[in-house]
Amino acid sequence: MSDSERTEPAAAEDMKSRLSRFGARWGTKLALGLLGLVAAGVLGALIALAAVWPNLPSIAAVTDYQPKIPLRVYSADGALLGEFGEERRSFIRIQDTPEHLKKAILAIEDDRFYEHGGIDFMGIARALLSNLLGGAKQGASTITQQVARNFFLSSEQTYKRKVYEALLSLKIESALTKDQILELYINQIFLGQRAYGFAAAAKTYFGKDIRELSVAEAAMLAGIPKFPSSANPVANYRRAKIRQEYILERMRQLGYIDQAKFDAAKKEQLVIKPSRTYIEAPGDYVAEMARKIIFDQYGEETYTRGINVYTTILKDDQTAAYNALRRGLLDYERRHGFRGPEAFVNLPADKEKRDEAIEAALDDIATSEDLRAGVVLEVKPRELKLQLGTGEVVTVTGDGTRFVQSAMAANAPAARAIRPGAVLRLGKDAKGNWEILQLPEVEAAFVALNPNNGAVRALVGGFDFNRNKFNNVTQARRQPGSSFKPFVYSAALEKGFTPATLINDAPIIIPASVTGSQVWEPKNYDGKFEGPMTMRQALAKSKNMVSIRLMQAVGPQDTQNWITRFGFNAEDHPAYLTMALGAGSTNPWEMAGAYSVFANGGYRINPFFIFKVTDQQGNVLMQAKPRLAGDEANRAIDARNAYTMWSLLQGVVKAGTATKALSLKRADIAGKTGTTNDARDAWFGGFNNQIVGVGWVGYSDNRSLGERETGGGVALPIWISYMAAVLPKLPEIPTPVPEGLTTIGSEIYYVENIPGQGVSSLGMGDLMTDEQKKKEEAKEQLF
Repeated sequence: MSDSERTEPAAAEDMKSRLSRFGARWGTKLALGLLGLVAAGVLGALIALAAVWPNLPSIAAVTDYQPKIPLRVYSADGALLGEFGEERRSFIRIQDTPEHLKKAILAIEDDRFYEHGGIDFMGIARALLSNLLGGAKQGASTITQQVARNFFLSSEQTYKRKVYEALLSLKIESALTKDQILELYINQIFLGQRAYGFAAAAKTYFGKDIRELSVAEAAMLAGIPKFPSSANPVANYRRAKIRQEYILERMRQLGYIDQAKFDAAKKEQLVIKPSRTYIEAPGDYVAEMARKIIFDQYGEETYTRGINVYTTILKDDQTAAYNALRRGLLDYERRHGFRGPEAFVNLPADKEKRDEAIEAALDDIATSEDLRAGVVLEVKPRELKLQLGTGEVVTVTGDGTRFVQSAMAANAPAARAIRPGAVLRLGKDAKGNWEILQLPEVEAAFVALNPNNGAVRALVGGFDFNRNKFNNVTQARRQPGSSFKPFVYSAALEKGFTPATLINDAPIIIPASVTGSQVWEPKNYDGKFEGPMTMRQALAKSKNMVSIRLMQAVGPQDTQNWITRFGFNAEDHPAYLTMALGAGSTNPWEMAGAYSVFANGGYRINPFFIFKVTDQQGNVLMQAKPRLAGDEANRAIDARNAYTMWSLLQGVVKAGTATKALSLKRADIAGKTGTTNDARDAWFGGFNNQIVGVGWVGYSDNRSLGERETGGGVALPIWISYMAAVLPKLPEIPTPVPEGLTTIGSEIYYVENIPGQGVSSLGMGDLMTDEQKKKEEAKEQLF
């Protein structure tokens, strides 16, 4: 072996040694340099922290968290009727939050949440490496950082904001436990559709309590915060579904769920509900009444401090009243014929452009609960094909087109003709089949209450709150017509009249000297005069002439004084004879309170609909103290008067203008129809001793309902429909006969007004002998 061969390995080893010494020397220098940089960075950070820390905002907003909880209005049985506030929000404690929802949030937002101190340095390194290597762009904000950002900072991407966010995160971590921080996130984060916090989102998207969420639903909600407006399941279900599946995969990888739960969650068919379905009963008018009362008390705080209003409304009663009123008005529309399409759309031949034109046109057409708008695509005899705003095409056939058959004819007037492009309303009939309808122009109101304490069980102020927010139950001032007659009759009972008193249904002429203006010649509704009849028969037949004669006998001023016992304002019912025909003004709210006096044995109650109001913590802010029937301090009329009027009003149902109510097959119901001049208002007030209901129908512009429309024909059916749903739950409870009444033959009398003692007849002059007239005139002067 040559010397050169022997020296090559040694030379190589020497080179390695020199390189090693060089690397060690410079490595040490580099390490020392990096350490110096880190030390300088840490020192600079500490100096910056010392300078910035005192200037950081107070974190009292998180340590003393006061979420902006909206005003909520509930029924007596817990159904949500309305919600008012910029943010839909419900607070839930961390211990009440489902474990799989917490895991879904951690899986997508911060799986090391319980390990880091507010800033996840490992997460930052991982995200930085992924971004440098060209992988999917990752963020590294922790849940704590998101809480800091949501409470104190904007979402702008600046270094200053990032620094403050990191420092605030450290401050929050030093003040709160991990569970407290996660609780803040769960309740504060925005999840689209005005929903803040996961409890509100559960209601908004799934109509569920947060505790009822499945794993699949929890994963979908957890995916919303990154893109709350564009990736929520209402705005973009496809995008929300992609996020959900990614989160489920992360939960499986992290061991939060096993394979079986993963597979089941991926297969689960989610049902996304429209954003208003969290409202559990149709109580818009009630909710708005409550909102006004609370706003008057608390101002703008109404919408943020978590006030809860508990009403006296019963969910099933409210739903029954709502359905009854809408059904009654749609039936009225059917009787009065089709007015014509709501609009016309030019339909392009190209399908894509046609779909766009239909969608744009229907966007401008107001929705009305169960009445959907559609555009006619095709017209055939007894068949219409329409496209809805969702793109769904439906076919209406046979009886479903009956309402618009005349408008489908080839010779139909242009304004009413149904042709391709016509915008119509559709609804479902009792069998679930489509039928063509139209939005009513006529309005209505219905209110029902407990006559023994005034608690309102149901209240519907109009056909559709979103179209017309005017509440006809409380805000309208309308003539009550013949539905006011019972209060005139009640006054007459106190003047010695009895149900058996004979009163002449004959023409009356009131001279100008009495009216103060012009001669008044009133007529009965049917234009007929039937001569002598009992007071009972006259009320059952709603005879105008009898009511006027009774009021003449009692006196307009005494009658006006008497009606105030029922809660009416005297100034709304001037002391003229026209009051006998209901020419004053009132509303269904007042009428329900007034009829309650007959129903409860003669006591004045005050209708009310708010039982109590609480704050977010459940502390009672207001509590109702209703007037109660049975308390003699609240007595309005003699118990005998109330019982006798009940008996008279039962006669209206049994053999008068309200015989349709016999379909209810109840022996304990009573009531009175009312129709004003020219049928501008139609009423029915009816009751038993447990419930009073008053319905009204009329046009807002006070035009006539139609020549043949009456209280018995248009208002009474609404009352019957409601009572058919409610009365089966209420047993028939006999009302005891008060002391001081007696029965002679088949009629009841005050004991001091038995035949020969009370007023036996009125207005019978033309049918009596001179001697009889003198006796009757002398008797009438006593009253």
